[in-house]
Amino acid sequence: QLQLEESGGGLVRPGGSLRLSCAVSGATLDDYAIGWFRQAPGKDREGVSCVSPRDSSIYYADSVKGRFTISRDTAKNTLYLQMDTLNPEDTGVYSCGAVQQGPGPRILAQAMCITGPLYLEIWGQGTLVTVSS
Repeated sequence: QLQLEESGGGLVRPGGSLRLSCAVSGATLDDYAIGWFRQAPGKDREGVSCVSPRDSSIYYADSVKGRFTISRDTAKNTLYLQMDTLNPEDTGVYSCGAVQQGPGPRILAQAMCITGPLYLEIWGQGTLVTVSS
């Protein structure tokens, strides 16, 4: 069973940067679509950035495009989210979520990010990011 553990959250001033990590255990990253999701106070969880199996597609939400970069290190079985030029609207609990690629059509990153909060069953515990002066 795939297990996910996030780290790297914290308090940062507007304009600052953070790098989140999601350590994966129990399976190989290449067999999964995986992504970062966040939940701001009082709001629903939303997809931030997702990557499909073997990096065949990558998606960024419009609100983070050009500021955030998703990457994964298959040797370390770890997913990263580099977050630059942070603003207070980026505040929230960031979680990684994953779904195994089955025998059907390859999971697309955009679809995973948009619909993932509704159906994903594999989640980490989350890490809090607070952007404030």
